[in-house]
Amino acid sequence: MRVLLVDDEQELVEALVERLKFRGIEADFATTKETALKLIQEKKYDVAVLDMKMPKISGLEIMEELKKIQPKLKIGFLTGHGSKEDLKECSLKGGCFYLVKPVDFEDFFNKLKELEEK
Repeated sequence: MRVLLVDDEQELVEALVERLKFRGIEADFATTKETALKLIQEKKYDVAVLDMKMPKISGLEIMEELKKIQPKLKIGFLTGHGSKEDLKECSLKGGCFYLVKPVDFEDFFNKLKELEEK
């Protein structure tokens, strides 16, 4: 499985990537939309995990752009500001999971494994 993490909190995504790699999952990260788009054009990803609210852009907007390039990409969302409205919108637009920060790594890892099995 190959995962792309997109979040403006660099320390968070670096830590998640390191832990995923330790568990045998290939992972890359981007802290901007531009970097995410560059990576997704270079490699095929199974899952992208997006921050719901980044400076100047939402995770939903990034999702739309990534899916234009890789339509079968599965999407998960991380957010520091969980709301029922965001959860509903993510589900309606095709998000596979939605976790609130600070994220428990085991929950995060298990969500990825569930997606891998689908």
